[in-house]
Amino acid sequence: MIEIHNLTKHFDNVKAVDDVSVSIREKTVFGLIGTNGAGKSTVLRMLSGVLKPDEGTVAVDNMPVYDNVEAKKKLFFIADEPYFFANANAGTMEHYYSGIFEDFNKLEFYQYLDKFELDKNRKIGTFSKGMKKQLALLLGICSHTKYILCDETFDGLDPVMRQGIKSIFAKEMEERGLTPVIASHNLRELEDICDHVGLLHKGGVLLSKDLEDMKCNIQKVQCVFSSVDDELKALNGIDVLKKEQRGSLCTITVRSTREEVEARFATVDTIFYEVLPLSLEEIFISETEVVGYDIKKLILG
Repeated sequence: MIEIHNLTKHFDNVKAVDDVSVSIREKTVFGLIGTNGAGKSTVLRMLSGVLKPDEGTVAVDNMPVYDNVEAKKKLFFIADEPYFFANANAGTMEHYYSGIFEDFNKLEFYQYLDKFELDKNRKIGTFSKGMKKQLALLLGICSHTKYILCDETFDGLDPVMRQGIKSIFAKEMEERGLTPVIASHNLRELEDICDHVGLLHKGGVLLSKDLEDMKCNIQKVQCVFSSVDDELKALNGIDVLKKEQRGSLCTITVRSTREEVEARFATVDTIFYEVLPLSLEEIFISETEVVGYDIKKLILG
């Protein structure tokens, strides 16, 4: 488990990370969402032990990370722009990382290179951005660390490659308990992979919640009420987060379980109603608007 408590980091007069506290459970995918400049990369660099916090603590399996070799053996950090040695090829990087991580799986690595059609002898400097991201991810996966920290992992990858990497993550999580931590500015990239999501804004955590809990506790209902009285009865005492009216069609976002919504609407007369699934984007819009933020400006715009 990763425990981050009251983490703070300054760069001169700029507070890049401001009192961040987050817990990351094992065998889950944690998504760290935020705009460029929100502090995502700085958090990951402190989490990996690259940077020393000015205040607060970072612990991996109850071990402090900074300047701790044993803790760092459990982590593989992939930066937004992965670093490779000058004139190196994939074989060179395999030789380097297999000397650092004792569980590095060489056979698996070269099998993945073939599947992703990456030439082990070609100089990495001639690779495209997407190919470099693929290589960095394969090196991280084959290092067989317990945690893999990914900064803008899927940026530069085409949709097929994204699904390929997500499938590998799922396989590694099931087989050996891998825990990926993925930072991204794009909610849609993490829609189908994350178990828990934290929203970072201006260096602080605005929201950190289990995705399944959020999906279970926020519902979107489209309906046409038979009368105004039926509408008032249906919505009385329920936590309405958002309500839109287009002609007779009403779209309502409420904080409630699906079962509670269906039971309530069964007591009133409607011409039509259905409970619809929400996207991660819609969930975050609902959650952040409640606390006074417009996520469409923070993340989507």
